[in-house]
Amino acid sequence: MKILLWHVHGGWTDAFVAGGHDYLFPTTPARDGWGLGLGGRDWPAREVAPEDVAAEDVDVVVLQRPEELAEAERLTGRRIGVDLPAVYLEHNTPKGDVPVSVHPMADRSDLDLVHVTHFNALMWDTGATRSRVIEHGVRDPGLRYTGVRPSLAAVINEPVRRWRVTGTDLLPRFADVAPVEVFGMGTDLLDGAFPGSPAIAGLGDVKPAQMHPALAERRAYLHPHRWTSLGLSLIEAMQLGMPVIALAATEATRAVPPEAGAVSADVDELVRAARRLLDDPEEAVARGRVAREVALERHGLARFLADWDEALGTALERGPRRKNLGNQGIAPGPTARREGLR
Repeated sequence: MKILLWHVHGGWTDAFVAGGHDYLFPTTPARDGWGLGLGGRDWPAREVAPEDVAAEDVDVVVLQRPEELAEAERLTGRRIGVDLPAVYLEHNTPKGDVPVSVHPMADRSDLDLVHVTHFNALMWDTGATRSRVIEHGVRDPGLRYTGVRPSLAAVINEPVRRWRVTGTDLLPRFADVAPVEVFGMGTDLLDGAFPGSPAIAGLGDVKPAQMHPALAERRAYLHPHRWTSLGLSLIEAMQLGMPVIALAATEATRAVPPEAGAVSADVDELVRAARRLLDDPEEAVARGRVAREVALERHGLARFLADWDEALGTALERGPRRKNLGNQGIAPGPTARREGLR
């Protein structure tokens, strides 16, 4: 398949482009949100100037922002759902009045909607739009856990600006037990956020190749988010073999079994669990092994790519190009079929 999409969520896209299809990313000299291209990533994909997209004869477009509907039609010269099959991917939990939050793609018959978690699908009102859940897929970073540093690690982007959303306000309660070391964008601002808690440190936005071994040295992974879609860093930490201390909010209760660490809405209970893991390295190792097993099974790359091949194939079969497909359907991409991804 020839798939058009924009570079919006780098971590998610890193898994998606492993499917062996022809991926096209609009690219402009400004390298902004409408033309970031590959963004310096070593992806098996192509950068395409906006004015050249129409000549590419795209099979399907994966949309991730409401404004992309009009932009996809402008670049391709084709109408969504009439001349061009489309799948809308929703990465986020709703904001505002959550129980009655209507999705911007609700009640549409011209595209399919994909959520990345079951919690998100539950919280969004999508009306009559055809919807499904395709849980995250993550490249296995390998079993690297040592836990040699008696500290807690977290990955939080913009922890000061987002504050209660990401549970940043809860960090001092864990810092009473052990140092809390936070990776992510804007974590430098943490240095002045808690004058009375020197045990909280911001380590900056570190690339995965350096962050994975650094995370694996910490005793446990802390996931204090109150309201967020399931972070890829949590899944990566579990795959590394880290035990997890997670606030029982959004998708965390599904992603992290209690045997993998601790999951609770009672922060005191989580603090006690963190203390146990710090005092008992062997228990930390055992719970981390459970975390890895669960993360590999639920968020393996092969399952993710197979699910997306099915979703994209369904969009094509239902769409205007059905006549070009015959009765053979869409087979998984070559990367998904390769040994090791099945």
